Formats: sequence, C-alpha cells, structure tokens
Amino acid sequence: MNKFYSNGKLLLTGEYVVLDGAMALALPTTYGQSLNVESINEPKVVWQSFDKNGNIWFESEFIIHHDEIINQVKTGSAESEQLLQILNAVKQINPLFFNYEKGFHISTKLDFPKNWGLGSSSTLINNIAKWTKVDAYKLLKLTFGGSGYDIACAQHNQPITYQVKNDKRIIKGINFNPKFSDYLYFVYLNKKQNSREGIAYYRDNVSTTKEAISEISDITLKIIDCTSLNEFESLINRHEQIIASLTKQETVKDVLFKNFKGSIKSLGAWGGDFVLITSRENPSNYFKSKGFDIIIPYENIILNHKKKPY
Repeated sequence: MNKFYSNGKLLLTGEYVVLDGAMALALPTTYGQSLNVESINEPKVVWQSFDKNGNIWFESEFIIHHDEIINQVKTGSAESEQLLQILNAVKQINPLFFNYEKGFHISTKLDFPKNWGLGSSSTLINNIAKWTKVDAYKLLKLTFGGSGYDIACAQHNQPITYQVKNDKRIIKGINFNPKFSDYLYFVYLNKKQNSREGIAYYRDNVSTTKEAISEISDITLKIIDCTSLNEFESLINRHEQIIASLTKQETVKDVLFKNFKGSIKSLGAWGGDFVLITSRENPSNYFKSKGFDIIIPYENIILNHKKKPY
C-alpha cells in the first residue's frame, strides 16, 4: 500500500489579490488529508472517502479505458463528476499512468470536518498528484483553478509567503511565530465558502490597482515582522479596509460582530469558513452567544507553531 498526506491551509493575508501578484502569508494547518492506494487486478478505480470520524461520505467506481477513464455510473453525483475530471486531467498530463491492465483501490481520510474549508480540494489534488507523479499546480489549473497557495501549503510544513509574478511562483518558508499568539483564535462561520465562486466574483467585479497590490504585500511583510499585538491589529484592520474597498463588500466584523472588542479578519474568499480574531480574554462566550461554537486557539491549528514569550 502507498500512503500520501497533505496539509490543510489558512490564508492569513492576500485573499483575492494574490491572484494579481500580491504577496500572501499562508499557514499550513495541523489538519489535512491522507490518501491510501492499493493495486487491484481489474481495470478500474474503486474510490472511498472517509470523514474524520471514519464514516464513508463518498464512494464511486471508474472504469479505466485506454484513452480515458469513464465513470461507471452514468448519473454520478457532483462529487463523482468532479473526481472523474481530476482523474482524466491526470491522464492528460501523464498519459501512461493509468493503463487498462490493472486498477486501484483508493481510500482518503480527512482529519477535519469537510465543511471547514481548510483544503479538502487542495489536499486531494496534491495527494493525487504525488500518487500519479504529476505536477500538482498543473493538475489544479486543469480542475479547480486558483492561485495555488493552497497547494504550496499542502507541500510545506511551515508558514510561507506566496506570490505569483510573471507566471512564476515565489514560495518562501518563513519563521512566523507571533509572540502574542495566545491572543489569536480562529472562529468558524458555520458555512463553507466556495472558493471558485469567490474567484469568479473577484474576476468579474474587481479592478485591482497596483497601489492596492503593493500595500497588501507591504502589510504581509510587516505582519511577519510584527512583535506587538496592537500593531498586528492595526495591520489586519487596514487589510480588511483595502479588500472591502476593492470588492465592495462589508467586512465580517461590520456584518456579524460589530460590538466585538478585538479585531477580526476574513481568511480566503469572504463570507464563510474561518476568520481570525484577536482577543485579550477568552472570546468563547461572546461567539457562542451569537451561534458560533467552533473557536480554536492559534496554537491548536497552525502547523509547526512554537510559542515564544510575550
């Protein structure tokens, strides 16, 4: 059996504008997804996906033909059609990988709830790419699209800066361990945000300026070097203002948490998944009173986090 694993992701800075060349700060998470592969003697792919509790949430079978992989079930689910697209994209990149003399039994397992938006798609893409020996970024481009920062997180075990310039990715592992991390939390907004819809909205409605891209990149660098919680809050507040102005959307704090004392920053496409909050006292009661029960301390979700005295 071959086993593969990829990290989940959170995008701390650069949402939307990373698509246009801004430098983003991205954080691999302690949560991710595994993929196990067993060879079988039939020309088909038998697929089972397990949730974090070990329950099957998706399964399907695909017949392997010489020129393409064809879904065995003609009226497949949306997930089945999506997986079929990925497998055929693999065959497009690496035509020799799937032959019609043998097949595979595949099982995947998430170690986070699949509606959390931590990268169920990007971890799947990266795992499949590792298994089939194709370029994960090419596979992403042929399937889900996006900037690729989530693939970079899947492949790195430490925080990174991520930037695309002249169609080239610039990825740097960095030492990002905020001294004030005890005052940072991630709150789940009770709904999964569709990244592709967010990208489509941005492409159709936003004209990004060079000044905005430059300022977001500057904020990213300042956040990396930041040693003060007050400064950090000022930086993420300014970041929220810039993105709100570009996308003509209200900030999540204005929409949901106007009377919260700390700062709140959206992560990734606005409107769902997780937000980052700052709070000098335990914020659980405030958010639970508003119906948001998943509040995770920074150190419990960010991979390779090492506490520093503050």
